Amino acid sequence: MRIHRIGAAVATAAFALTAAACGGGSDAGGGGGEADQPYVAIVSKGFQHQFWQAVKQGAEQEAARQGVRISFEGPATEADIEAQVTMLTNALGRQPDVIGFAALDSRAAAPLLQQAQSRDIPVIAFDSGVDSDIPLTTAATDNKAAAAEAAKHMAEAVGGTGKVALVVHDQTSKSGTDRRDGFTEWMQANAPGIQLLEPQYGGGDQAKSADITKAIIASNPDLKGIYGSNEGSAIGVVRGVQESGVQGLTVVGFDSGAAQVEAIRSGTMLGAITQNPVGMGEQLVDAAVKATRGEQLPPVIDTGFFWYDQSNIDSPEIQEVLYQ
Repeated sequence: MRIHRIGAAVATAAFALTAAACGGGSDAGGGGGEADQPYVAIVSKGFQHQFWQAVKQGAEQEAARQGVRISFEGPATEADIEAQVTMLTNALGRQPDVIGFAALDSRAAAPLLQQAQSRDIPVIAFDSGVDSDIPLTTAATDNKAAAAEAAKHMAEAVGGTGKVALVVHDQTSKSGTDRRDGFTEWMQANAPGIQLLEPQYGGGDQAKSADITKAIIASNPDLKGIYGSNEGSAIGVVRGVQESGVQGLTVVGFDSGAAQVEAIRSGTMLGAITQNPVGMGEQLVDAAVKATRGEQLPPVIDTGFFWYDQSNIDSPEIQEVLYQ
């Protein structure tokens, strides 16, 4: 259903290693024979999940269509706020025409966004909104509405009663807080018989999320369901459930990497929200090009989402937006 992050030398060396491992894209930007083309420097929240690879694919496709150069990089994990800030600093140093940015921590990035504004470099936010009026627009999933959709399916599956836990990827990004709040607010308004446990935060890391899941299960033998708020969280939850050996727990996730698709096909996970990351990357670059032309942009570009489970996973509509 579609509804529409001891010394300058050490820091520099660490960044170089991270960028070599995690960076990518059409061009690192700045100068060369293509200097007449607009250059868009994109800094994402991560690079390891299949979601970010799909965003990168969409950005590269749109860049090729529009005749612009891009770079695309992100930290090794979505807990690496300092690494992301370093990447954004270096991106600004390459004098891009536009910055595309998905913030792990809006407050940590605020001084750099102010620098971009003072140098007349437009900022386009994507995936996670930035708590700032500097970005001209945000290309993103309506994460609150998507999380509410996940909550609805969870409530139906557990019969509207019992304990439900949340394993959330972070509490510093807009996507993290929105996917937490959208889920909890829907439950509080529509499923008073469900007891929500205090959200736990695993940084989107599968191993950490699995350990959190096992601890939740051990402390709550009457638990009925667990929600994982992104790809790493959801797969971590599945692993934690499997390693605990419990049966009958309802698992609902967010995103649609290969491991989640397999978990849904096997029945280990009830279902999940899939975003449209290729479309998000395309919309990001399209908005960046419009910004270089001084065109007016809407405050938000809703890139859409779908709920998928065993009943519709093979439909053409869902197959188009799975990022495996």
